[in-house]
Amino acid sequence: MLTLTLMALTLAGAPKAPAPACTLGGPPVQARWSGTIPVASTAGVPLRLVADVPLPGGTSRFDYQSLETATGRLFISHMGAGQLVVFDVRAGRVIANLDRFPTVTGVLAVPAEHRAYASATGDHAVVVVDDSTLQIVARVAGPRFPDGIAYAPEERRVFVSDESGQQDFVLDAATNAVVARIELDGEAGNTQYDPGSHCVIVAVQTTNQLAVIDPATAAIVRRITLDKAVRYPHGVFIDAPHRLAFIAGQESATLGVLDLRTLQLRQVLPIGSDPDVLAFDPALGRLYVAAESGVVAVLDERDGSLAQLGWYRAPRAHSVAVDPATHRVYLPLADVSGHPVLRVLVPSDSH
Repeated sequence: MLTLTLMALTLAGAPKAPAPACTLGGPPVQARWSGTIPVASTAGVPLRLVADVPLPGGTSRFDYQSLETATGRLFISHMGAGQLVVFDVRAGRVIANLDRFPTVTGVLAVPAEHRAYASATGDHAVVVVDDSTLQIVARVAGPRFPDGIAYAPEERRVFVSDESGQQDFVLDAATNAVVARIELDGEAGNTQYDPGSHCVIVAVQTTNQLAVIDPATAAIVRRITLDKAVRYPHGVFIDAPHRLAFIAGQESATLGVLDLRTLQLRQVLPIGSDPDVLAFDPALGRLYVAAESGVVAVLDERDGSLAQLGWYRAPRAHSVAVDPATHRVYLPLADVSGHPVLRVLVPSDSH
């Protein structure tokens, strides 16, 4: 009888393990800062130009990027052109230029779902793309101004910042259905998933807070109010192994380094004015913070803190991506001598 029961369980499949709980929940907390903000580094930044690769479309604004590391496909939002550019980082060329993405902002490649998700703000929708065929498979309406995108793998849920709608939209990746609308009580900045805590973290710009969301319940389980030294948080990157969150304050032109164990600010550093997109190279421990002012701040992570390496300047360089395998850095630039290009750089001090 026991043998038959075990066989039946095997045939039926083992029960699915529950998703890990979000561990950052708790009462509201103030992330304080009482230190000084250092002067910006004027050192020569350790980046060397590899190439300026021509991009399709006109000389209009670019926004977020997302690299699918297994295939080497870099998805680039050409916001002004309403197109999603697909660049092969291994071949060094554009392999597709997808239409029907009006005013596209955020983009995220999710290999586990074989999908790429893009925020088409002109359609007030999230567009779902098959990452193999590069065909649109769904267009999910609802958010007023969709922007940053994150993915919670255990729940198979996609979280989308609705900036002016002051919400985070939650999509079921299996069905592309909207399963929740989370009221943030302020404008949504970037949304990030933290695999270390199994929580989703959203910058709430107008309240100067981070909202911590349990992806299983789609409920806010904690609010972290940031010190005024980091004002109007927008860009966020989570360094999960070191339990750090890097938060760019748009109005203060500063980068806050939040300790996710203590929920206190470890550092506040100067970056370019009006910062936007962050990218991190985990192998080198190198952080890039791109700003609307055309400044890319380059910082080095050492023993749980950041050291300034310098600033790289390029016209309208506010979007940055990095390939952790080659350490190459990608900056889509709207207008270089009258043409859009993808500027490819490599750290000159890496081996």
